[in-house]
Amino acid sequence: MSTASYDALLDWFRDRGSALVAYSGGVDSTLLAKAAADALGERAVAVTAVSASLAPAELDEARALAERIGISHLLERSDETSKPQYLANDGERCYHCKTELYSICERIASERDLNVIVNGLNTDDLSDHRPGNRAADEAGVRSPFVELGFDKRAIREQSRRLDLPTADKPELACLASRFPTGTPITIGGLERVAAAEQIVAGLGFSQYRVRFHGDLARIEVPVDEIGRLADDKLREDLLEGVRGAGFRFVTVDLSGYARGSSNAVAMGEAVDSD
Repeated sequence: MSTASYDALLDWFRDRGSALVAYSGGVDSTLLAKAAADALGERAVAVTAVSASLAPAELDEARALAERIGISHLLERSDETSKPQYLANDGERCYHCKTELYSICERIASERDLNVIVNGLNTDDLSDHRPGNRAADEAGVRSPFVELGFDKRAIREQSRRLDLPTADKPELACLASRFPTGTPITIGGLERVAAAEQIVAGLGFSQYRVRFHGDLARIEVPVDEIGRLADDKLREDLLEGVRGAGFRFVTVDLSGYARGSSNAVAMGEAVDSD
């Protein structure tokens, strides 16, 4: 059980004097941005990298949340989708993506004389296979949640106390994680996944993924919510929407949604990411 406190997080930021938050609008980075803004005011900046791997709906939400929090928010074009080593989608894809992100953050931090770059890594993430952590280490990025002992539950509980709308937000990795390792990433494929996931999200599932398998979309939802698909209207809406996103075939994975399958990739046990 985490013993982390919001006051300790505020003190952490005050001790740094200024900070740049690598910000996606997810559960973790939103609380981090809120704390940075509360502690540092104008000396806190949130940076969101914009590319085809970020769903348009997520970008819109990140903008709205940053405005609500009151933190200065910069949108910066990220160029990872032009890099062959990223598009190859091998086991190091996340490393190449985060290297691009932190390069952008380092440039902005230097231009604005910000003392530290932070990310939303928490203690629960330490057991995951995350090549992006190596990129963070190489760039000198700090992880306040890890340093202060915040796990995911503590982050959600604190977000709830602060009335942040992300408190119960489903976890969402970048869209490239929907491609099986070794399947090349394409801009068109990312766009199809984004459109299909927007359909699934609109049907009210608490967690979801649309896995990309060429013309086939493999949908994951929590096991205890699979039964909802027995409803003819919901099933028809799902089929129509996902096919409209560009997939010819639509299937539901009966094993349900499972976070962290990228770990199994690293051990040769599976092919999908978060």
